[in-house]
Amino acid sequence: MDLKAIQESLTRERIDAWLFYDHHHRDPIAYRILQIASSLCTRRWYYIIPATGEPEKLVHRIEKGVLAGLPGRERVYASWQEQRAGLQTVLAGKKRVAMQYSPLNAIPYIGLVDAGTVELVRSFGIEVVSSADLVQWFEARWSREALALHLEAGKGVEAAVREAFQMIREAVSTGKSLDEYRLQQEIHRFLECQGLEAEDPPVVAVNEHTSNPHYTPQPHTSLPIRVQDYVLLDVWAKRRVEGAVYFDTTWTGFVGEEIPRQYAEVFDVVREARDAGIEFIRTTWGQGRTVRGYEVDDVVRGVITRRGYGEAFVHRTGHSIGQDVHGNGANLDNFETHDDRMLISGTCFSVEPGIYRSDFGVRSEVDVYLDESGPKVTGELQQAIVPILAARG
Repeated sequence: MDLKAIQESLTRERIDAWLFYDHHHRDPIAYRILQIASSLCTRRWYYIIPATGEPEKLVHRIEKGVLAGLPGRERVYASWQEQRAGLQTVLAGKKRVAMQYSPLNAIPYIGLVDAGTVELVRSFGIEVVSSADLVQWFEARWSREALALHLEAGKGVEAAVREAFQMIREAVSTGKSLDEYRLQQEIHRFLECQGLEAEDPPVVAVNEHTSNPHYTPQPHTSLPIRVQDYVLLDVWAKRRVEGAVYFDTTWTGFVGEEIPRQYAEVFDVVREARDAGIEFIRTTWGQGRTVRGYEVDDVVRGVITRRGYGEAFVHRTGHSIGQDVHGNGANLDNFETHDDRMLISGTCFSVEPGIYRSDFGVRSEVDVYLDESGPKVTGELQQAIVPILAARG
């Protein structure tokens, strides 16, 4: 835990303290930022970091070791009366306190503290503010090592996409059967052989299944992959080492030599929207102005809406990427949520607009790392639907 940096951030944001709280491991953010092991937690614990001065702990008498190793004075409680009195004591003199709370649950990734605990803190005459920007600063920024691991993962993930297209090509040319589920499992095995891992298997969708952004093939629902089929692959993974972060990409292909016009036209709109979002970040950042997540979504969504597909863009433009594929930094979102967090240097996020008709869907996804000089796309930009050419005997 970087206590000095946390206190400097609290002072900068004019917040009196950051109150961490957990019960039954509800707040994984707390464990990562405080850099403590996730141990037995059947009783409530509190850890308060003031903008100045020494931190304080409030722990239950039978689980005193839960915050062992963290600096600060330790207070112990047993009864609920002692718990409330102890909490009021450690918060004495504080007017604005940050917690893992999001007003109206606008950012669910941050809204981890239960309403009752927020009510309890407010009952002491304290204003509870969201820790969203603080969390992003200490949770979402990457080290140089993390960026290097991301780029390594990207090589493996993009190789998996190319290998998947090749497997389709070979299956079609030789007359072998291949369906969504089997291809998904083959991609998963390929990633494992590359030393990569993922929380969930990749998306492999064909034809009408591509109209479902989070389609997951199952053995009993899997469609075969044949000539003249349209294919969408969404693949994500990270290196199988501690501290690794994800790489996440989506590509589309067509099992044939010539891409049908209906697919190509929709892809062009998606590509235009994707590139407009990246350019908006680059231009705004270059002008020294703040960029917020919702603003990028507005730009991307505006392109798709002007082209007549607004109602078919049914998800946010992009999500934060970290050690979880959906990280705790700013999302590019003014649709599912209103994410007004700043995009900050050292963070990474996806840009992945999509158009989903009833018969097919198109999505193009890239990862963008934001450094001090501006946004950097960390993988290959798909410029056209891949023609998966069937070999002719």
